[in-house]
Amino acid sequence: MPILALDQGTTSSRAVVFSDELTPLASAQHEFRQHFPRSGWVEHDPEDLWISTAATARAAIEKAGAPALAAIGITNQRETTVVWDRRTGKAIHNAIVWQDRRTADTCAKLKEAGHEPAVTETTGLLLDPYFSATKLAWMLDHVDGAREAAKAGHLAFGTVDSFLIWRLTGGRAHVTDATNASRTMLYDIRRGAWSDELCELFDVPRAMLPEVCDSAAEFGLTRADLFGGEIPILGVAGDQQAATVGQACFQPGMIKATYGTGCFALLNTGETAVQSQNRLLTTIAYQLDGKPTYALEGSIFVAGAVVQWLRDGLGLIRAAPEVADLAARADKAQQVIMVPAFTGLGAPWWEPEARGAIFGLTRATGPAELALAALESVAFQTRDLTDAMRRDWPSLGDSVLRVDGGMTASDAAMQALADILGAPVDRPRNLETTVRGAAWLAAFRAGLTGGPEVASTTWEREVRFEPHLDQRARDARHAHWTRAVNAVIAMHKGDD
Repeated sequence: MPILALDQGTTSSRAVVFSDELTPLASAQHEFRQHFPRSGWVEHDPEDLWISTAATARAAIEKAGAPALAAIGITNQRETTVVWDRRTGKAIHNAIVWQDRRTADTCAKLKEAGHEPAVTETTGLLLDPYFSATKLAWMLDHVDGAREAAKAGHLAFGTVDSFLIWRLTGGRAHVTDATNASRTMLYDIRRGAWSDELCELFDVPRAMLPEVCDSAAEFGLTRADLFGGEIPILGVAGDQQAATVGQACFQPGMIKATYGTGCFALLNTGETAVQSQNRLLTTIAYQLDGKPTYALEGSIFVAGAVVQWLRDGLGLIRAAPEVADLAARADKAQQVIMVPAFTGLGAPWWEPEARGAIFGLTRATGPAELALAALESVAFQTRDLTDAMRRDWPSLGDSVLRVDGGMTASDAAMQALADILGAPVDRPRNLETTVRGAAWLAAFRAGLTGGPEVASTTWEREVRFEPHLDQRARDARHAHWTRAVNAVIAMHKGDD
């Protein structure tokens, strides 16, 4: 029987019907509106998330011939925070998106008060607006009556997966999985439980939080009226963890990077929750049979979004695929460096207030040079992540990087990545690894497929990009990048 996989992302919702052998049968996708109420603020209307998810699910099922479904798997944008009223199912405020920086001052004050070491020890995360806890606290503090309603037990918190499951099950299930819980900054990743100490620190009522399950578990049954019958939800994982599963990175030392709006690299560290000394995150890669597998993660806030900016902000291209041809015409001798810190800098810098800049402009600089600088900015940021991972996990060496996401369809971007990393880059035959990972989790729980060892044998590489740039040139280019990043950081801090 087929599996329905739902992928609720930052800019669109997708649904894919897979065969029991995880072959895509039909799909549908729907974009929704982004809300930017102030500089650095990013929101979604939760009704848009629900309506687009339900609509794409129905469309994909219809395209597949309306088969009976064995199960549903869900993957979702992480950290994005939703609070809703249990009595009505309605959100009390727009969802605050993972990119949102409104709680930067709150995080800075908590750091100054010396709380970050304890937060990192418990959650594996850094005190940053990126994560859910301060977003949740902001809603409780700024929505009229929210704190009183929360204390009375009327409000529920969840990342997007929890909100969708609540709606799918008609309010019968308030649950999440361990990967999403590990991104809230409220979850003890070693004990596998919500932290009472962190709930107190962020002033979050414990009763608001969902039950935490394995990534392959029984999350509830859908309402019968939605898709023609009750369907079990059996797989859930945050989008980057789902991509790790979809890329079959089941062995310690394997590393994947997903290039969507941002870029997220995860290094499987097995049973060991490695405490990063290089400002990376320690997170749960997936959890099966009650046993978590850990990862080191580096998060880049702007990857594919820089290409969108060339298109929508500057009007240099009409469609994203045009960027490769434009970049190919660039004069590389100009060495233009773009630091796309549109919503701050992620790992390993963690400078939420930094903003973007372009260096090395001359009268000869044109659209081609900006396009090349945009593509190279993604490669430079990825190198920052892998260099930090190598320092935390020395056995990583020059390991192959498995890549996925829309941006990886560009040969030019992937070759630039291999050149700057100085390591092979493998692109799989199926770039939709995130939604496939969600489908695999559901199929595994339903007993339709074997375990990780079986999934590893089904992964197929389309092409490997080998580095062509020599080490000296590679390091010189990266040194230019590092100086540019330091200048951006100094600028926002008011340094000379």
